[in-house]
Amino acid sequence: MQAVILAAGKGSRLNPITLNRTKAMVPILGKPIVERVMEGLAQNGIQDFILVVSREDGEVSRYFQEQSTLKVKLQFVIQPERLGMANALSLAAPYLRNSFILSACDNLTPVEHVADLLKTHQQQAANATLSLMQIDRALSSRTGIIEWRDGQISRIVEKPSPAEAPSDIASLPLYVFSPKLLDYLPQVKLSPRGEYELQDALQMLIDHDGRVTGVLTPSRLQLTNAADLLALNRHYLTTGGDTPQLAPRTVGQHTHLITPLRIEEGTTIGPGCVIGPRVYIERNCRIGADVLIKDAVILRDTVIEDGRQVVGEVVS
Repeated sequence: MQAVILAAGKGSRLNPITLNRTKAMVPILGKPIVERVMEGLAQNGIQDFILVVSREDGEVSRYFQEQSTLKVKLQFVIQPERLGMANALSLAAPYLRNSFILSACDNLTPVEHVADLLKTHQQQAANATLSLMQIDRALSSRTGIIEWRDGQISRIVEKPSPAEAPSDIASLPLYVFSPKLLDYLPQVKLSPRGEYELQDALQMLIDHDGRVTGVLTPSRLQLTNAADLLALNRHYLTTGGDTPQLAPRTVGQHTHLITPLRIEEGTTIGPGCVIGPRVYIERNCRIGADVLIKDAVILRDTVIEDGRQVVGEVVS
């Protein structure tokens, strides 16, 4: 099975983090989030990936050519303008052969949930299998909410008010689709917000072909803002699934490094500092003297002045 990863988004709500890189390339403990998403799919046997990227994002292709250790087949498709998920998928459609997984580059669900999606899609011979999660109804205006009966989804409503939401079950940006969905992409019209919405094609599939189901996940991690970036890096630091890395260029006297901690190469740390716990420092940073850093993410090429305290922050 192939996977399409939508990775062309700019990530404006992550500014200033995304001023010099796209959301797909924001680092989660040494790897861009798009690679973290791909890892979860690869662990379920997916080896053939199509990445839809923006024309100005040369960093993502360089990363996968020069740095990534992920052993998969990878093809890039350019989305000239950011015109929505349905537009992005239509650009990848000519390269799709059979059923496929579609995922945003900023949504991480448990590996076991991906396995459940694939199993359910196959067992039910579904036209679409959606990743679902129960949410607080007060949050329904932020996402797509589904209506379903007897395991079949009959309607998806984009960002309804809590009073108008048909349920408290949200559709996450992770799907398994049959090729039938692709037939409806040319019929999607531009939405009021200036995008071609995937939900419109999905509703057409529901109305004309049916057999659209879903699988609930107990949890997911997403990247929307700086608080999410802190939470994601904290998760990977504390779950222990990654090889620890402490590779500062120099460390001053009387500086204490407290794990869990990851410090990338090229970073210099002055004397009298306390660094950690739960800290990720990207490459080529300069940490001054008598600095305290705790529960924080320090992004590449950052300078932290003498005596500064960084607690619960992302600094770029």
